[in-house]
Amino acid sequence: MNGDDALLSVEGLRKTFPTRGGVVHAVQDVSFELKRGSITGLVGESGSGKTTVGRCLLRLTEPSAGRAMFDGVDLFALPARALRPWRRRMQIVFQDPYSSLNPRMRVGAILGEALDAHGLARGRRQRQDRIAALLTQVGLSPEHARRFPHEFSGGQRQRIGIARALAVEPQFIVADEPVSALDVSVQAQVLNLIQDLQRDLGLTMLFIAHDLSVVEYLCDEVIVMYLGRVVERGPSRAVHRRPAHPYTKALIASAPVPDPDAARTRPQMQGDIPSPLDPPSGCVFRTRCPYAIAECARTVPATVEIGPNHAAACLRHDDLARMGEL
Repeated sequence: MNGDDALLSVEGLRKTFPTRGGVVHAVQDVSFELKRGSITGLVGESGSGKTTVGRCLLRLTEPSAGRAMFDGVDLFALPARALRPWRRRMQIVFQDPYSSLNPRMRVGAILGEALDAHGLARGRRQRQDRIAALLTQVGLSPEHARRFPHEFSGGQRQRIGIARALAVEPQFIVADEPVSALDVSVQAQVLNLIQDLQRDLGLTMLFIAHDLSVVEYLCDEVIVMYLGRVVERGPSRAVHRRPAHPYTKALIASAPVPDPDAARTRPQMQGDIPSPLDPPSGCVFRTRCPYAIAECARTVPATVEIGPNHAAACLRHDDLARMGEL
């Protein structure tokens, strides 16, 4: 990708958490770029480090090492007191709409708090007009500003969370599994809302998810993580139709399908994700990979370009491709 097209460029991101039992290696040497005005999906199983990456980018969690160049400025190098103007340009939509909204505050106060913090509304009338516009923008009514969060459904609460993120007119939004806590019947509505807002406002988004089918529908690019490392990245359609890493292939195969007979014949991923306290040597996926060889335990695979803007970190990619396994 041309560096001029990237709003955010991440290099060598690492995050460790010391514990009594040792050190949790949550994120290990993660690098990627987010193209301006695009949606990039970050996918993987629970425990793969997706949310930690998103929180590190916003400095909600302090990274252990690495760089994050946002419009030419390294966010990780900024002191905490210098982050305030950057907070307006970067926002997050949290996973759980039930716990991410203050139950003691009315919706108008929740949205107005962001406006007040950044001085974006002059006077009471302008503040009320902006809150009404935000609610309308996410498909709610201006009258909803007088209600408390418990008076809304899960889908409506997530719309309020999206409105709160949009209140400060950001350039970049991290959407941390924003539909995983919602009923299936309303997930599509919220996804369509996110897609429409991203297109209309020209937002750059990092969409964190575990469902590759959702990512294929919504995202332009996809980054696949396993146990803290990026194992594949590329255009969403190419990754979904021609996965270049055994883990990506296994993720796609594990997605539910409506045909029970077809589901029984699809290969399933074996075992559980290892503990980040003691990750496997070499390729972190080797303990669950049906194609692993001795070399996989000794060598951390480099990320190799295997197509236009499509790369994977697998020592056996060429062999598996020749055998028709990928």
